[in-house]
Amino acid sequence: MKNRSISYSFRAAIRGIIFTFQNERNFRIELYIATFVFLALFLLQATLMQAAIIVTMTFLVLMIELMNTAIERVVDILKPRKHPYARVIKDVSAATVLVLSIGASIVGAIIFIPLIMNIF
Repeated sequence: MKNRSISYSFRAAIRGIIFTFQNERNFRIELYIATFVFLALFLLQATLMQAAIIVTMTFLVLMIELMNTAIERVVDILKPRKHPYARVIKDVSAATVLVLSIGASIVGAIIFIPLIMNIF
């Protein structure tokens, strides 16, 4: 197996992020939300622990969206014709994004609601 350079690996990863950004509306929405959330962390003066939790949850959502995109593309290649399992695989993959997003939203609410309440 050929040993790849670290710069090649980074370029490949960046290409994957760019592809997903250009082709997946949900990923773009999640990036916009992430930007808003990071700005809110700063403006609401979250603690380092609160920020670490929110940043971790945000990057987990982005990561699972990238994995969802990869899974969908693999299914499209392996089963280009309609197959009942292809739909199930895609649906379950999308469900992982949904479940993690709901969990991240709950964690966000637990952290952000008290920070917002402290302003008033």
